Amino acid sequence: MKTQATVSQPSAVTGSPLLQVSGALMGMIAVILIIAWLAKRFGLGGKTASARGLKVSASTTVGPRERVVIVDVEDARLVLGVTPTHINLLHKLPPAPAENEVVNENNVDFQSVMKNLLKRSGRS
Repeated sequence: MKTQATVSQPSAVTGSPLLQVSGALMGMIAVILIIAWLAKRFGLGGKTASARGLKVSASTTVGPRERVVIVDVEDARLVLGVTPTHINLLHKLPPAPAENEVVNENNVDFQSVMKNLLKRSGRS
């Protein structure tokens, strides 16, 4: 008569099931947080208004739930009063100057300031 020896295989589970489940859960949470950070970093979420030509250029809080916001639209800037129930137009401003013009004005001012400082110190 032949007898067969049964060889027991070690189980694939090396740790407790609680540690495995909690490790997998932490891994999934880490992946979700990394994906959310990447989406925010590359601008993939939530900014649909700026794509349609609206841009909030400035904002300040006036009360606990009230704000004054300056919104850039295609041909004007709007000063809006925002409450939880209403949005009111407070004032309409002309379009903002182009950034190139502002940069040139700042360069001219910087040059004149530097020339004045150099003249004061006795250097030509």
